[in-house]
Amino acid sequence: MNIVVLVKQVPDSGLERNLRQDDKTVDRDAGNLVIGELDEYAIEEALKLKEAHGGEVTVLTVGPEKATETIRKALSMGPDKAVHVSDPAIHGSDTVATSAIIAAALGKLEYDLVIAGAESTDGQTGALPAMLSERLGIAQLTGARKLTVDGDKLTTIERQTDDGYEVIEATTPAIVSVWDTINEPRYPSFKGIMQAKKKPVETYSLSDLGVSADQVGLDSAWSEVLEFSGRPPKGAGVKVPDEGDGGSKLVEFLATQKIV
Repeated sequence: MNIVVLVKQVPDSGLERNLRQDDKTVDRDAGNLVIGELDEYAIEEALKLKEAHGGEVTVLTVGPEKATETIRKALSMGPDKAVHVSDPAIHGSDTVATSAIIAAALGKLEYDLVIAGAESTDGQTGALPAMLSERLGIAQLTGARKLTVDGDKLTTIERQTDDGYEVIEATTPAIVSVWDTINEPRYPSFKGIMQAKKKPVETYSLSDLGVSADQVGLDSAWSEVLEFSGRPPKGAGVKVPDEGDGGSKLVEFLATQKIV
């Protein structure tokens, strides 16, 4: 079974994130850049399937040259190889353009399953798997909390919902997105970290994929950030003195805030 896992280099969600002043895109030079949190669960699920059914796992990412750091981190967990799509024209691409780039890259690979996190921790659109399904003409099994494969053809998931789960089946090839309830990602071992340095990474530009530069990038995005501002400083709290009527004053305050 050949599995492709989509990963993305994102700003650390535990730190403050900023937009660039010049073009109002995410400032990826400020702060620590890490592999997307849900991407680690996608990698782990792919590795578990490989251990059960054989085959190989390929990591696929779209990003600038520095995204090689994330690729090596992903490879240190156990995947066999990686594909890196990098081109200056990609900067500022929205989800629609990114899905076109990834679909073109997948067209150069043989795969039974594509596994991704349900959403990225920076954009959080959650729409990429569905867009890839449409572009590639393959089934989408999204929001999985459990994934099983019967031979090389039938894939079944438990789709996580607010009220429980739904059982969804599809034949391969298919794209699966996962939540953090599906497994517990393994930590890279020292051996895995050393091996990752030697694993093959194939790099593609837009021209290699047959994607025109005018189809992607900031100028082709379907949405635009017009202005932004930083979070305002935290103001002083409101004191409610208790002179025997503290409870009433508290209720009145909560009512003015439309909490009660």
